[in-house]
Order: sequence, then C-alpha cells, then structure tokens
Amino acid sequence: MRHTVSVLVENRPGALARVSNMFARRGFNIESLAVGPTERHDVSRITLTVDCPADLLEQIEKQMHKLVNVLRVSTLEAGEAVERELALVRVSAEPSRRAELIALSEVFDARVADLGPDSMIFEVVGTPEQLESFEELLRPHGLTELARTGRIGLARASASRAPRPQHVLR
Repeated sequence: MRHTVSVLVENRPGALARVSNMFARRGFNIESLAVGPTERHDVSRITLTVDCPADLLEQIEKQMHKLVNVLRVSTLEAGEAVERELALVRVSAEPSRRAELIALSEVFDARVADLGPDSMIFEVVGTPEQLESFEELLRPHGLTELARTGRIGLARASASRAPRPQHVLR
C-alpha cells in the first residue's frame, strides 16, 4: 500500500541520507521525495511516498524516531491531508496548435511557463492524480519532456481529526 510520510528533521548534513536509508535497508523503493525548509530556519521537512505494508511502515517510523536529527514523524492519511506536486511539461507546439493546448491547460489551471518557436512549457500544480491526467492528455500532442517534484503535504487543520501521538519537537 502507498503511504506518504512527513519527517521533520534538524537542518543538518546527513539527515536526509539517514531517513532514506531506513527504507533502502528494508528493500522499499521511495516513489516520491521532497525536502525543503519549514517555518523554522533550523528545521527541514522531508516528505516521502513509499509502497510498503502498513505494519512495516509503523516499525520504520518507530526506528526513525531514534535517528539523530529526527524531530517528528507522521503519516499523512489519504483524505486527511492536503497533498500537491509541481510539474513542468514540454510539448511540441506549432503556432497553429497552441490555442488548443492552452485551452486544455486551463482545465488543469496550468500556466504557460515558456514559449518557443516549436514548443511550450506548462507549469501545473495539483494532486499527483491531476498531474498524471494532465500528462496523459498532453501525450498525443507530443509531450517531449517532463519534470515533476516529489509530493509535499500537510495534515488538514480539522477539528474532527483526533490528535495522534507524535514525537515532540526539541
């Protein structure tokens, strides 16, 4: 089963390597990975998506809590988190076909990030599923290059969501 995990770490060299090695040592491939700053300059957020059984993920989370530099680990549950990705997509686009491509991009709230003599680059932000749909609709038009960020996410601020025990920030 696919899981998205959010890990807050001290902004120190080697923190990402230690977290990703927890999954590699157990033979699980990280499908998506994004790392970036948080509201605190000394803390980074690692968001990763991995396909593994829930019971093994729980064991890995417990072991991550023991790692140097790890401050908090939480699983972003489907429907209880806001998750997004960014994609840049280059499409072959002769001037006569650009209006059709722009109309298609508007359905996904994509914007034209670059325009060349024979291609266009679209920038689109959305759920991973929305990006996959946009990509598939562009393929017949001559998708020539694609770059996607890893998934990022935050738990929803919902009063109905019961707080889960988590490791406390230092």
